[in-house]
Order: sequence, then structure tokens, then C-alpha cells
Amino acid sequence: MNENDILKGRLKDLANAAFRQNRYTYTNFLSAADMEVFYSNLEQLSFAGYTIFGGREFCDRVMIAFGNEADCGYAPAFPICTMKVSAVSDKFSDDLNHRDFLGALMNLGIEREMVGDILVTESTHSDKHNNAYIFCVDTVADYIAENLTKIRHTNVKCTFCSTQDTDEIQIKKEPLHIIAASARADAVTATITGLSRSSTSLLFREKKFSLNNRLYENSSHQLKPGDVFSIRGYGKYEFVETGSATRKGRLNIELLRYI
Repeated sequence: MNENDILKGRLKDLANAAFRQNRYTYTNFLSAADMEVFYSNLEQLSFAGYTIFGGREFCDRVMIAFGNEADCGYAPAFPICTMKVSAVSDKFSDDLNHRDFLGALMNLGIEREMVGDILVTESTHSDKHNNAYIFCVDTVADYIAENLTKIRHTNVKCTFCSTQDTDEIQIKKEPLHIIAASARADAVTATITGLSRSSTSLLFREKKFSLNNRLYENSSHQLKPGDVFSIRGYGKYEFVETGSATRKGRLNIELLRYI
């Protein structure tokens, strides 16, 4: 039995438990690949009802709550804790990035599925070090708070906070203009990455392209306004619109790049 089969069985067990016991059941945090397993088996799972949430809107890693308010009598309360990680001293702190925070958590022996998105703040003139907001499963929150005390050479402290505190981290995007053969996913990907047609096709076959938080292997998909797609190793983008054609018949395309 492979990992996808194991996950499929786990999702089915959670859906059945929610339906039979009129209570919510929750997954741990799921990746885009995990969510593809869910969506591929949605017909066998949706009978219980479900809600998807990762701590706040537009999270990449999310939980699924099986159950619905009509049967359970209340809205789902996702077992997610929000934690702020900050340097103990501004003077002695490194410029930390997402990989640093994630690596420190993994070094504590925490499974990746127990941690959701990690939102890193930018250093500023008045605040020269990076903070991070971490979404985690509530059962590991105390362990993280007690044991995450150092990242690289920086001594850090963990503070429990509310989801509203993460509002200070705005999703930042910058305009990006490209000229591509068409608005097909593979054409846009080829232009962004600078890869050949065969190498671009390989990205899709190797499941390195996701669309609207789902793995997507259909390279001929026509992107439309509002589509959000990620290319592993090349970033995350939002399709805005298709503009006029060039003299050579290529298309002017407007995107937003997540930064």
C-alpha cells in the first residue's frame, strides 16, 4: 500500500466517524499533493460534509474538518494554534528566512504534517530581525513553545497569539508582464521559467505545477483571471488578464508575482 492509499483510507475513516457520530473530525495539515488525493476521492468523502482551513485565508497547507454544522450543532473549531516566534534580542539576531524556521521545527522532531504555513515578516529599519507566525496542531504547541529557543545563532522566544495578529503580514504581490505563445499553463510556465518545451512538460509530469492549491498535470489548461498557480522552484503567481497580440501572434499577459 502506497502513501496515497494510506491517506485515502485515513480520510475515509475520518469522514465515516464524523457522519456516524455527528461530530467533527480533523486531519493534520495537508500539502497540495495530499489535497489532490482528497479531491480525487471527493465523491466518496463528501457525504459527511467538509470544511477546509489553514489558520487564515489563502494558506498553502490546510486541514480538513469532516462534518457539517446542521448535524453537529456548531461550527467547526479547528485544532490550530497560532504562535509568534521572535528574537530575544535585536542586537544579536540573524536575518532568518522560512527555511530557517522550518528547519528548526523539524530539528525538534516534529512531523511536517503537524505544522501549517509559516509566515515570515520582513525586517524593517526599526525592527531589524525577522519574526514568524507559525500555524501548528494544538497538541504540539506547548512542546514548540518550550523547546524552540534558538534558530541558527539567534535566541528566540515563542508567544501564543490569535489569528488576527497575523494580519500584519499582508500577502504581497508585484505586477509581472510576460509575452507567451498562449495563455495555456505550459506556455506561461515556459516563459516564466525559460525552460524548453520538453523540460516544461516534465514539470507537469513530475507534479511540480499546482493550480488553485491543487496539483495539476493538464499542461494544456487555459489560465483565466483569478487563477493562482505555483511552479516548484520558480514561485507563485496569479493570472490577471490576457492582453493584445504581438506582431508575431504571441500574447501580452499580465500576472501578479507573490513576493
